Amino acid sequence: MGFWTIDNSKWAYRLDFALYGVAVVALALHLLFRTPPGLQWLVLAYTMAGMFVWSGVEYALHRFVLHGLQPFTRWHEAHHERPAALICSSTFLSAGLILLLVFLPALLALEVWRASALTLGVVGGYVLYAATHHALHHWRLSGSWMQQRKLWHARHHHHSRHAVCFGVTNAVWDRVFGTAYPKEK
Repeated sequence: MGFWTIDNSKWAYRLDFALYGVAVVALALHLLFRTPPGLQWLVLAYTMAGMFVWSGVEYALHRFVLHGLQPFTRWHEAHHERPAALICSSTFLSAGLILLLVFLPALLALEVWRASALTLGVVGGYVLYAATHHALHHWRLSGSWMQQRKLWHARHHHHSRHAVCFGVTNAVWDRVFGTAYPKEK
């Protein structure tokens, strides 16, 4: 798999969760102490906007990159073949892309606290995605939301050519773009 992906390394797989957890806490603390007084509601709005952006990025990455662009398709196919294996993109790659494609453009367009809040939302969305995806493949799940996500993701893994159900944390974009499971359309 190489530098850009990590296959079956428990240490590296867990490190990804730890580093992103630290990033979320660090960004949240930065915003808590550095946001101009009276603008905390805007921090929340930018953070929620970042989470919304992440939901679209999650869908687009899964549909168009992981299922359509080499070498990512080959790496992702390994996940489909061995769904319980600890396969993920490297923290270096994902963090670099978030820095380059989210934080830096936001920083050029906005004040540092707004760019940080938007990035916090994207990173928080990524952490939610990664934790949800891990749980779907490795945990016995209870709760209706997790059961719905597990069924949705199972449809993605088992449908011919995996051409449905690209959203892991939500089904919104699948419904918008017509890639919901046929019975769901």
